Amino acid sequence: MSAVFGPLAEQGLSLQAVWDIDTLPADVLQGLCLSAAERASWRQLVLIGHHSRAFWEALQRRGMHGSDPVDTFVAECVRRWMAASLPGHRWWLVFPGERPVGLQRLGELAGWHQPSPFRVGVDAEWGSWFAYRAVLLTDTALPVTPRRQQSSPCLSCSAQPCVAACPAGALVAGRPEVAAAGFGLRACIDHRLRPASPCQDRCLARLACPVGEQARYSEAQIAYHYLQSLPAIRRWREALDPQVA
Repeated sequence: MSAVFGPLAEQGLSLQAVWDIDTLPADVLQGLCLSAAERASWRQLVLIGHHSRAFWEALQRRGMHGSDPVDTFVAECVRRWMAASLPGHRWWLVFPGERPVGLQRLGELAGWHQPSPFRVGVDAEWGSWFAYRAVLLTDTALPVTPRRQQSSPCLSCSAQPCVAACPAGALVAGRPEVAAAGFGLRACIDHRLRPASPCQDRCLARLACPVGEQARYSEAQIAYHYLQSLPAIRRWREALDPQVA
């Protein structure tokens, strides 16, 4: 990790990747929806994330203030970091924000993301216990980050405890809807939305994965993130079938 990112790491934002704009694949640039003028205004894209519990612990020290304390805290950290470590440089916090950003695609480019049966990216060291927290466009000339070279831990996993642990059967390849898409999204969502479902505040398949056990989030962090996603999931499900409401 470059020393310039030290202040971010102190707040638990321990993952960073830097690309020159002109080297990004066409699909990434298209996904950012940049106009020609916007693209010409920036030199680099910076992806910021974290693994393990350190970010959550820093957030708890700061306090869970506001309607979206995670994104608010990240924006505060980025603002302080740019002012202290890269003063005088222009920057734009694209994510969190209104622009669509393919975070997993950027994770693939950085070498952080390997696909898993439970549809959360995994890393051979951190398992699934990492997250994307910020994407910036900058006019900086930071050293470009080499791609992380790690093979997928799923390739050597014959037991597949995540598949067996999913109570919805959303990972069972023998089911037609799973075989077609690789994941039974409707089965997963329906099970999560059941009253008193054990999947409301956690993913049992994800918890069954043994990779990266040392980086696993705390129970409070896991519950917070999964419960935050429920309202959006419920709205999506109701849009498909209003009678489910």
